[in-house]
Amino acid sequence: MSEITSPDAAHPRITALDVLRFLSEILAFGSLALWGFLAWPLPWSVVFGFGAPIVAIAVWALFLSPKAVFHVHRDVRTVVELLVFASATLALWALDLAWAGIAVGAFCIVVGVLHGRRTVR
Repeated sequence: MSEITSPDAAHPRITALDVLRFLSEILAFGSLALWGFLAWPLPWSVVFGFGAPIVAIAVWALFLSPKAVFHVHRDVRTVVELLVFASATLALWALDLAWAGIAVGAFCIVVGVLHGRRTVR
């Protein structure tokens, strides 16, 4: 007789907080791309427009993703996450979009805190 498994066992449940977390990542990476393309003259705009988000995505994949390459202490993960979000906020400030930077930064921090509280339990 074969064992019956729950369909939920193979697929983790995606919550609204997971969607907000993904949106905060996309906002951060998009802000860095926008900064790279608008803050520099050609050909550097292409280099920084693609390079800045690629570096941020690589850092995220190495330290923060669910399947991170390096498993570091929670405090180190928090600092790396704050650095990614702060760089996105400062990138928007550098483009004279201070209010957008504050909004993106606040959104990312609130979602990060909520996500962090969920993982501590």
